[in-house]
Amino acid sequence: MPAPPPRDIEPTDVEAPPPVGLVQEPARNAPPRTRPPATRDQPRDEPPKAEPTKPVTTPAAEPARQPDEPARAPTTLQTTPPASEVEVERSIRASLARANADLARVDYRQLNKDARTQYDTAKRFVSQSDEALRSKNLVFARSLADKAATLAAQLAGR
Repeated sequence: MPAPPPRDIEPTDVEAPPPVGLVQEPARNAPPRTRPPATRDQPRDEPPKAEPTKPVTTPAAEPARQPDEPARAPTTLQTTPPASEVEVERSIRASLARANADLARVDYRQLNKDARTQYDTAKRFVSQSDEALRSKNLVFARSLADKAATLAAQLAGR
């Protein structure tokens, strides 16, 4: 076996960057110094100064809401475009129907303790997803429906 060829290594001269000075702290306005109150043992040299009185201000009266003005309902944040909202809701309902069908095929009495917990969790996901659909929280409803369908499919496959 021949010897390896010699290696030509070129040294690199890298200079360290010059040190950077500290950033100057911005000037602060010092609070005015107050004179400590005199104690009973020490007599005061000068009479106490009267503090300037501040004018009492009352908050401006807010314009009263007129009774015939309807209260505005809070707007909901939509993460799904309104055009595809119907399609998304349809796919969520299809996932829920699949999950319910799979859960209906499972005999709850024959499940062990862990499987019963999974069954109950899948049922809870279905009900929470249905509630989220009613409140138009489609992202959360889809997530819950997918979880319920996955659990139900695994339980039905047993």
